[in-house]
Amino acid sequence: MKRNKKERQQQLKEKIEEDPFRTDEALAKDFQVSVQTIRLDRLELSIPELRERIKHVARERLDEVQALPLEEVIGEIIDLKLDEEAISILDISRDHVFSRTGIARGHYLFAQANSLAVAIINDELALTTKASVHFSRQVKEGERVIARASVIKSRGHKTWVEVTSNVQQEPVFHGEFVMYRSRR
Repeated sequence: MKRNKKERQQQLKEKIEEDPFRTDEALAKDFQVSVQTIRLDRLELSIPELRERIKHVARERLDEVQALPLEEVIGEIIDLKLDEEAISILDISRDHVFSRTGIARGHYLFAQANSLAVAIINDELALTTKASVHFSRQVKEGERVIARASVIKSRGHKTWVEVTSNVQQEPVFHGEFVMYRSRR
C-alpha cells in the first residue's frame, strides 16, 4: 500500500529520529520508493544527509578520546563515554576488500574493534594485551559495519572491553579485549 507524500515524510522523519544512521538506500527500501524520492523528502524536511547526521550526533555524544588521536581510529566514532561505551561506523569500500571476492579483509574489522577498545579507555596510554575474536559472517563491499564497545570490568591496570560489530543488526564480529592502562 502506497503512502501519500505527507504520511511518508512524517514516517521518514520518525524513522530517522529513531535511527539517525539509516542510509537513504535503506530508507528507500523501507518505503518502497526511489532513493531520489527519499533525498527530496529529506530536503523538504531539512533533514541533513547521513554524513552530516553522523557528525551532529557525534558532536553531541563524544567525550574526548584520550589514548590515541582521533584520526588513528579505524572507522568513525559516533558515540563515546569514556570507560563505559562507544560506537563507531565503518563503511566497507573497495580498499577494504579482496579484489576477487569483494569480501572485507578481516584485519579491518579487527582494527575497527581494537581501535574502539583503545579509544574507550580514559587514559593517555592504552594497549591491547589480549584479544579473543570471532567472525560470524563475511562482510562485503558497500556494507556498513557498526561496532559497539562496552567496558565489562576494570581491575588495577587492566580493563576488559567487549566489542560487537553488526551489519544491519546482524552480528558479523565479536571480540573481547583485555586492555592495559597506565593509571587507574
